[in-house]
Amino acid sequence: MIRKSLLSVIAGLISFATIGQNYPIGHRTMNFTDSSRSNRSVPAEVYYPALSAGDNVPVATGAFPVISFGHGFLMVYSAYAYLKDSLVPRAYIIVMVKTEGGISPSHSEFGKDLAFIITRMKTEGNTAASPFYQHIDSTSAIMGHSMGGGASFLACQNNALPTAMITLAAAETSPSAIQAATQVTIPSLVFSADKDCVTPPAQNQVPMYDSLASSCKVFINIKGGGHCYFADYNFTCSLGETGCQQYFTITREQQHAATLDFLYPFLDYYLKKNSSAWAVFNDSLTASQRITYMEDCSTSSTGDLKFNKEYRVFPNPADEFVCIKSLGSVQAPLSVRLFDVNCRELAFRMINSRDKENLRLDISGINPGFYLLEINTGKQFIHLPLLKGL
Repeated sequence: MIRKSLLSVIAGLISFATIGQNYPIGHRTMNFTDSSRSNRSVPAEVYYPALSAGDNVPVATGAFPVISFGHGFLMVYSAYAYLKDSLVPRAYIIVMVKTEGGISPSHSEFGKDLAFIITRMKTEGNTAASPFYQHIDSTSAIMGHSMGGGASFLACQNNALPTAMITLAAAETSPSAIQAATQVTIPSLVFSADKDCVTPPAQNQVPMYDSLASSCKVFINIKGGGHCYFADYNFTCSLGETGCQQYFTITREQQHAATLDFLYPFLDYYLKKNSSAWAVFNDSLTASQRITYMEDCSTSSTGDLKFNKEYRVFPNPADEFVCIKSLGSVQAPLSVRLFDVNCRELAFRMINSRDKENLRLDISGINPGFYLLEINTGKQFIHLPLLKGL
């Protein structure tokens, strides 16, 4: 319960710091033209943080990261309303690409469409006549479900322009998404569901994950979930998984909630450069009973702030003291400092070799709130979030 409480509180703090408000959802139907592919038409539905909710309303003040999203086979953009309803208020622009919706889609062209949207939205941000002028951030992500997930691998191979890639029950494609993964180097989050009989993880998402060349890659398998539960209800998708629905042990809403719990901090970390979000993401991985996971990441950093999974803080939230648990070999002595949100140092302690398995720091004299612990190992600085009980 302590750990769960921590995640809820920190997630709320991060949301407040990152968003500042709950943005209304604006919407535009747009038709882009890719001149590099014989003026190919790329229609899309664009949802964005707005000054007020509605169609063709002004974009809210600020610049926002763009997410280019690809739909599943024979599915439509409206089957992913929960994603735009969840992400846009959190200060993201999501572009739902509408191409390749027929019975014989081109996976290759779909992947190129997803990549093109990232380039085109950056152009929109630099074009004075565009409604998105000066509203497009430098960071972006390519994301997709099923066929759109597989096409995301095609879009991101040898492509460093997107900041990150996220896939939901990605399907093998032609050309091969598994092969394309060997040339994807950007940070990647691969979701699967263990009751998926449409794109079984063992034949689809697992080999994709294993093949990724990303500097940081994470695989999350949602227990008891299904292929189509990564979307809202869609008749065509549900028809395709009729044979395995009886084995689902969670609801669609529960799968959405589990997906968003990890999607939020991953996007906040990579697209908004919110350093605290990485600790929340990793804490959720180790604490959640709803998933299994694999992770292959070097120490991740944004700017000068680094987080390292060799240490854990407990209890957290804390009251009178906090222990820092080392999960690996530690060379003492170490120094531990505690900082508040205004970067003021509130506590300091040197740790000798006898204390290296459980490092204890007295925090009885500080006020309730959100703090940062800094561990100096002599070779690197490691940072851990800490909440003093309210």
